[in-house]
Amino acid sequence: MTVTDNAAPTMPAEAARLAAGFDPARLLADLDAVRTHQWKLQRYFGDGVGAQAEVDWRILPLRSPGGDPSRTDPGGPGGQECADTEWLARTPYLREVLAAVPAPLRAVRLMALGPGAVSDVHNDTKYGPAWGVARLHVPITTHHEATLVLDGVTHRWQPGEFWFGDFSRMHKVENTGTASRVHMVVDCLTVPELAAVFPAGWQEYFAHGEVLLNRPETPYAGDPSRLARRFQVPPPFADWEEEGEFPDAPERVQAEIAVTPGGVELRVAPDQSFPLVHIADAEFRFAGWSQERTLQLLDGPRAGVVLRTRVGREVRELAVNSESVELS
Repeated sequence: MTVTDNAAPTMPAEAARLAAGFDPARLLADLDAVRTHQWKLQRYFGDGVGAQAEVDWRILPLRSPGGDPSRTDPGGPGGQECADTEWLARTPYLREVLAAVPAPLRAVRLMALGPGAVSDVHNDTKYGPAWGVARLHVPITTHHEATLVLDGVTHRWQPGEFWFGDFSRMHKVENTGTASRVHMVVDCLTVPELAAVFPAGWQEYFAHGEVLLNRPETPYAGDPSRLARRFQVPPPFADWEEEGEFPDAPERVQAEIAVTPGGVELRVAPDQSFPLVHIADAEFRFAGWSQERTLQLLDGPRAGVVLRTRVGREVRELAVNSESVELS
């Protein structure tokens, strides 16, 4: 089943300068405190952690999957929730900046684009409000020769400004100068409170547009034994980069909900495992991600599992039968 609203307002622009602003001198002081070593090259996240960037695009993670200080990728579904790294403790003003973001934080990275570095034209898969994620930028040090071309529009964001960009659109970054450009890049979940820092012209979009608004995480208070079960899923449900095939894919693979001392997991044959986070009413999202992908467990005469994917206001769902598994 698919639920959608074709009259929803569109995103007003490819980017927006946000209401908050920050002290450039204090930002730079925190940056200087963590510049005593060479940062690692960026890695991408697709089906797991990918290859390093081929240009001088270096990262210091302030928040990362599991708080791992070596992870330069933004993470994604099926891994761990993001947590602070040891580097964030050394940057007190950046902690203040992050505390001002009215949304749950995911990965936060200092990203340095070196002199002469030019990226390919690319887009960041599913990093946009339609998938429940916003990517925000706080420039720390930059110059006129460092540019972002986003959906054909050239931007030169300045130190201390606060910006949103829709990086699911095609874009590239370029630094033809002689000094690095450093931004703090903040990935957060889209929630109603985030709209408060956007311009007035964006409020209708947040209220009625193609924005996936995430519900807060809540502890699961029920009997864990009711969660463990086996069922079958279309393979695209476990493919983060799936676009359009779910729920129509005819193939099915075996899956199960496993309850372990560490929490609840979705296991999909032959070897995929996705830690789950409870939202409400026995509905779970994938750890490390938004509510773009959830599953809800049903008991009673409708015993089974409802698989859901969401893009903006559209919800695709598939109900499948399940059989209970006894906990060992």
